[in-house]
Amino acid sequence: MSIGGLAARAAAYAALGDPSRLAIIDRLANADLASGELADALGLPTNLIAHHLRVLEDAGLVLRRRSEGDGRRTYVTRTRACNELLGAGRLPKPHRVAFLCSQNSARSQLAESYWRTVSDIPVVSGGTHPANRIHPRAVTVGRRHGLDLTTARPRLAADVLRGDELVIAVCDRAYEDLDIQPLHWSIPDPALTESAEAFEGAYDDITGRINQLAAS
Repeated sequence: MSIGGLAARAAAYAALGDPSRLAIIDRLANADLASGELADALGLPTNLIAHHLRVLEDAGLVLRRRSEGDGRRTYVTRTRACNELLGAGRLPKPHRVAFLCSQNSARSQLAESYWRTVSDIPVVSGGTHPANRIHPRAVTVGRRHGLDLTTARPRLAADVLRGDELVIAVCDRAYEDLDIQPLHWSIPDPALTESAEAFEGAYDDITGRINQLAAS
């Protein structure tokens, strides 16, 4: 849903007029969260969180995705239109950035490579269960957009983390596996369908979020 027209913008601002809904949107500025996590963070009952999320979803400000790891969870994400309307959240400048996913074969590798094109902050990537190689379609979509993944190799997350980085889990499984509490981007795994469109969609999602994060 676009929030470009006057009526849509008015509906979005009306949805944000409630302090609890505005607090939800603030919590989602830099990370995707489950409704239970939002309830705990804001001290609200889950049924009230569900009501607020329906209002925000109807206004085009959030969307919900079923976890690809723990299927009982649904993660809430701010829409791109929401970010364009409200701007990005602010974070302290980190010493280093680490992008993690389960296999470190596609999403986190694309994120690491793209990050280098927009920021001079050092970056690494890793996986909780690294694959044997980079996914060929990730190499292809990277090449299409000027990124070279031909020499990249999957690495274990524990081997690349030093403890001084901003950690971003770009998949649900990694987020749910990690003992630490990273930022979470619920980006669907393009390898589940093996389609070129899925990899392009993942690339668009990743780069849009990185552009927003780098700007903050």
